[in-house]
Amino acid sequence: MNDFVIRAAMTADASFLQDMLVEAANTPSHPGRSRAETLAVPEVARYVNGWPRATDLGVVAAEVDGRAVGAAWLRFFTEAEPAYGFVHADIPELAIGVVADWRGRGVGRALLRALADTARQHGLEYISLSVERANPAAALYYAEGYRVVESRDHADTMLLDLQ
Repeated sequence: MNDFVIRAAMTADASFLQDMLVEAANTPSHPGRSRAETLAVPEVARYVNGWPRATDLGVVAAEVDGRAVGAAWLRFFTEAEPAYGFVHADIPELAIGVVADWRGRGVGRALLRALADTARQHGLEYISLSVERANPAAALYYAEGYRVVESRDHADTMLLDLQ
């Protein structure tokens, strides 16, 4: 049994989403970046700047005592200002992070599934993401049905068909 619950992300979660973005951005090729360093990169910060926008969707995993331990959210980007996993302006991109001591306990998988369900309820057909091939989370994305649609030097853009 999980010792956490999944709830909708709210305006008050903005700072926590920034924390989870830092967790996600500290990848095998960019380990150990501070919060300030991470959020100073415009291409990274655009995943959370102005949270929530009208089209943003998100979920947060919280322990029974209410401490947030992970979050996953979707945001739409434009061709003029794409994010790392940009596919098309009609396809939102996933960002996900889990507190280090909660990894490997099913939080990420639960967040992915809850967010996919939320996206379906909002009539979305696809979700995209970007992941470094060396990131252990890549295996989770494959297991959850994401497929590679574009490859770059050390990262892949993946797509989930929600239909």
